[in-house]
This record gives sequence, C-alpha cells and structure tokens, in this order.
Amino acid sequence: MQNPAFDRIDLRILAVLQEHGRVSNLELAEAIKLSPAQTLRRHRRLEEMGVIKRYETRLDAESLGFGVVAFIQVTMERGHVRDLLKFQELVAKMGQIQECFSVTGDIDYVLKVVARDLKGLSQFLLDTLMRMPGVSRVQSIVCLDEIKGTTAMPLEA
Repeated sequence: MQNPAFDRIDLRILAVLQEHGRVSNLELAEAIKLSPAQTLRRHRRLEEMGVIKRYETRLDAESLGFGVVAFIQVTMERGHVRDLLKFQELVAKMGQIQECFSVTGDIDYVLKVVARDLKGLSQFLLDTLMRMPGVSRVQSIVCLDEIKGTTAMPLEA
C-alpha cells in the first residue's frame, strides 16, 4: 500500500477492523497500543476519507438454504448502450446477485449469484437474467466448493 496518507498506525487499525468489525474503540486502542481518544480520532478520519466503506455481517449462505453459488458470464448485444445502464440498475436491485463486475474481453459482466438449488438457478437464468434488456448470452459456472472467501484487503503495516 503506497498511499502516503496512511501510516503504520492507520494500517494496524484497518487490519484489526477487517478481522473484527465489531471491536469496541477500547479494544481497538489496546490492540494497536494507542490511547482510546487518538484511536477514535484516527478511526473516524478513515471513515470520513471513505477508506472504510461500510460495516457488514457475513452470513453463511448454506445455513440460510442457499446451496448453490454460480458465476455467470453475461454478454450484451452490441450497439445497445442504453441497455447497459438499465441492466446495471436491474442487477443492483436483485438480491440473488451478490456481486457484479464489468470486465474486459469477449464478455461484458461477471455475476456472483446464489440460489437455493440448481432448479432455482435455472429459473433465475431463464426467467430473469436472459429476459433482461440487452442480454444476448449467458454462461454459468457452478461453484463446487469455496476454497477461500474474504473481503479483507492485503494490508502491510
């Protein structure tokens, strides 16, 4: 991380928060060996800078009945620029789509989708995704097992 706006203390704060998002200010101060007042000031500064985007709880998909994770490659019809924005707006509203990336190459988007089962994934693909404006082709890759799943950034303190 080469941003001069962050010193070693900032990076330690971020590292602790990535591992323990619900840590109290006192616990955070103890972990980074700084006073609680200084820790709070630095923590708030990182939030205000937008380095910390949000706090969230990661739920276990399988425990909630979502047994299928798939990565969907979406190719849009060429020359339909207006459909791209509509597609992005619709994707943003769909709870089954956990992540969406605009990518380079022969495809336009890669989606991470959860479904209760393969039938549910099939229904989502046929009844929803393939009927969206501008979508010309979809290809799905069903995940067999998650080897690593994290949102943590590689920080060096």
